[in-house]
Amino acid sequence: MKGPGMSHFALVMLLSGVGIPILAALNAALGVRLASPVAATVVLFCVALLSVTTVWLVTGARGMAGLVEAPKHLLLGGTLVAFYVLSVTFIAPRFGVGNAVFFVLLGQLISAAAIDHFGLFGARISPLSLTRATGIAVMALGVWITQRA
Repeated sequence: MKGPGMSHFALVMLLSGVGIPILAALNAALGVRLASPVAATVVLFCVALLSVTTVWLVTGARGMAGLVEAPKHLLLGGTLVAFYVLSVTFIAPRFGVGNAVFFVLLGQLISAAAIDHFGLFGARISPLSLTRATGIAVMALGVWITQRA
């Protein structure tokens, strides 16, 4: 990691990563309590919409002017996050939060490597070198080892 602010970016993303299993556990528990993973997911997205709208308004409510012209495939991120939250809300109580997040992490490692290698969706290109592939494999192995017990 090079450049100003990179350590701050890393810290924010680390905290974001800490939140993913917490989100999974909380929403899975809410889904069990409501007897409906779908209802729990609706509640989660309502709270998320309220939260992000508040941040958007507090920071100046800009940025929607180009939405109409934006390529429609860029909106699929919402569908992907809905798929993730629905999946983890349904599966975590049955499969375990650790197991669910393990496979999420494995999928993230694979797709992130492909996105960076090919510069997909306008991402900065970072070729998949042998060193990088080995690092990803070691990370995947480490996550797998933690879930073996």
